[in-house]
Amino acid sequence: MEKVRVGLVGAGFAARFHVECLRRVYGVEVKLAAVTSLHAESREAFGREHSIPAFENIAAMLDHVDLLDVCSPPYVHEEAILAAAAAGKGVICEKPLTGHFGPAGADESYRGDLASKAQMQEDVLARLERIAAAVRDAGVFFGYAENFVYAPSVQKEREIVEKTGAQILRMFGEESHNGSESPVYGIWRFSGGGSLIGKGCHPLGGLLYLKRVEGAARDGRPIRPVSVTARTHQITRLPGYRDLGLIRTEYHDIEDYGFMHVVFEDGTVADVVTSEVVLGGIYDYVEVFANNHRTRCCLSPAGLVGTYNPRGEQYEDIYIVEKASTKEGWSQAAPDENFTMGYGPELQDFLWCAARQEKPQSDLDLALDTTATIYAAYVSDENRGAEVPVWGI
Repeated sequence: MEKVRVGLVGAGFAARFHVECLRRVYGVEVKLAAVTSLHAESREAFGREHSIPAFENIAAMLDHVDLLDVCSPPYVHEEAILAAAAAGKGVICEKPLTGHFGPAGADESYRGDLASKAQMQEDVLARLERIAAAVRDAGVFFGYAENFVYAPSVQKEREIVEKTGAQILRMFGEESHNGSESPVYGIWRFSGGGSLIGKGCHPLGGLLYLKRVEGAARDGRPIRPVSVTARTHQITRLPGYRDLGLIRTEYHDIEDYGFMHVVFEDGTVADVVTSEVVLGGIYDYVEVFANNHRTRCCLSPAGLVGTYNPRGEQYEDIYIVEKASTKEGWSQAAPDENFTMGYGPELQDFLWCAARQEKPQSDLDLALDTTATIYAAYVSDENRGAEVPVWGI
């Protein structure tokens, strides 16, 4: 059995569920060999909790790992990827792949919502080219941690498309909820944008993936995006917004609503909606309209468990679903989000492919197309919805 030593970059929410899923991987011997994060206290605490050696930085841990699992905020993704590739180590990178984080030395005075989106796009395309060159030249494994790809419902649609020879005519997808819990989300210089990049990357990645599958199954090559039209809004900062304390509002310089209309090489289309202004937990789905079928893929809520709770305190220690603001009344509970949201299958595919140097379902090419599309969308929004070409890397 192959053995893969994994080093985690980051000690937050994503790192925690990555550890849970990595310990369930079968067919590959996984050794959690290292963890690092910016703050010594958090990495040491994480290491103790999960029995993983903690290291001061990425450079110190590279000799001890075969695969770097990047679960840190997006503004430091590129640095970690380049370091791993230079050392000949494989990479798993959480979404979004990268972004624009302001000029060097940007501080709290920087306003991404007021900055030139064309200059952002130029910067991001240069970042994507550096990442792509580093990974491809080194010949290392790369897995893009887009869980929408691995959600069981989306994988069932992949099977339908492949086996029936379907032509996808249009698609619709969404990820929305009532605001991220990350302390740096809402600040462009850390997150690279708002709803479009932070949440829209999920459904967009899933939709781009399905068109890649369709093209590969029929013609041996993926069908890629060529243009995008988009709009964004800052709804919770409208003068007339009535804040009842149920939706997060303390955003520095990002949008809390976004819409993207994507056109593919074959003329078919996909639409993505994403926002921070939806109550009741995470709202994730993908819907496919093909020439021979229609499929609605529900990620959350998945409808597997419905539970009624008349007293909130009864469920105080019971996890229901991410971003739910109350546990009273009827709830669509998640029995195993690592499965229904695709986290477990994602890490299984990555470790299996990394051990055998095979290409995963969610790879570097999907990461590049997703990121390039989103920053073209920001340029479109700056130009009040004008159609903008998506530059391939």
